[in-house]
Amino acid sequence: MSSLTDEIDAYQAESKKKSSPEKQRLNARAIEELEKSGLAPGLKTGDQAPDFTLPDATGKEIALSGELKKGPVILSFYRGGWCPYCNLELRAYQRALPQIREAGAQLIAVSPQTPDASLSTKEKDELEFIVLSDQDGKIADRYHLIFKLPDYLIQSYRQSGIDLETRNGNDKWELPKPATFVLDKTGKITFAHVSSDYKERTDPAKVIDIVKNLS
Repeated sequence: MSSLTDEIDAYQAESKKKSSPEKQRLNARAIEELEKSGLAPGLKTGDQAPDFTLPDATGKEIALSGELKKGPVILSFYRGGWCPYCNLELRAYQRALPQIREAGAQLIAVSPQTPDASLSTKEKDELEFIVLSDQDGKIADRYHLIFKLPDYLIQSYRQSGIDLETRNGNDKWELPKPATFVLDKTGKITFAHVSSDYKERTDPAKVIDIVKNLS
């Protein structure tokens, strides 16, 4: 079975063949500017993860503290179902779900999409873990992940048919940096990966090893 890293590398290579040089240039520019800005650095290992309650794809309210009572939590913030790298990541975590549960952990994915859009993502990727809707990005902001897209990238997204206003239910054009956190039962962050490059993701095998050491 291929790893998430292998799948991302393969997709990225194929995407470069299809994507226009201008679109690639704008994406690279946005990544570089975001990194240099120091915005949305994300919480760090050793920080206490803020508790929250958010609706899942069916509208049911889920509290982080409630899931932590069951065991460690792998908490993944993703951009949305429109993002191919997010879909690769979500599907990889779905494949790894038996090992995650065997290690005694819970898996929660959070995006700024509306519950309806989250439901579409959950159904399309046949996800069996918790998928939550952080529609106005308030929780992602508490995890220091939220940033506003630059105007040139908003224009590029619109030209590509990516309508964040509909998907996220607002006109903010804000996204979280993709991030993966591993929380122990007390809510302390024992692993954190946050990147300005939306193509960089954490392979499930890595977090499973971390979770096993917590159990």
